[in-house]
Amino acid sequence: MGENGWRWTDAWIFVSLVIASGAGRHRRAATSRRPEGVRLTDVLSTADHLNQTIPQRHEVEAAVRRLVGAGLVSVADGWFRITADGERLWRTRPRAGVGTMVDTVQGVLTRRHEPGSADWSLDEADHAAAVQEYVVRSIPTPRRSPEGQSGGH
Repeated sequence: MGENGWRWTDAWIFVSLVIASGAGRHRRAATSRRPEGVRLTDVLSTADHLNQTIPQRHEVEAAVRRLVGAGLVSVADGWFRITADGERLWRTRPRAGVGTMVDTVQGVLTRRHEPGSADWSLDEADHAAAVQEYVVRSIPTPRRSPEGQSGGH
C-alpha cells in the first residue's frame, strides 16, 4: 500500500483517542461518555503511555487528517471524538494485549477502511500548549498531611 496506506502512527493516534475518550472501557455506551470528546492533551498523554513518546505535531496532524477523512474520527472546536464507524471498528477488532494493540488496529484499518484526507491542521502553538499542559499535569504534587492532623506540631 506504500505511501497511501495506513501508517503505524495513524493507528497509534486512533488507539490513543479511543482509550482517552473511554470508548474502550467495558463496552461502555457512547451516551455514558463525555459527549464533547477529549482534548489534544488527553490524546497526547495516552499516546505517551502507549509508546513512551509524545507524538510530534506533524504526526498528529497527518493521522487526524486520514482518520477524519475515513470517517472514523471527528474534530470540532478542539474536541476529538470517535465516530460511530470508529466505534464499530474498535469494538469488532481482534483482541490484543496493550503491547500489540496499535499493530492490531493498523491491520484492521488496512483491511477494512481506506485512509481519507480531510482539511484539518494542527497549529504548532496548539500542539506546544497541549504538550506543556501534559508535562505540567505529569509532575506529581507533593503530599501534604490533612489539616489538623499534623501530629501536634
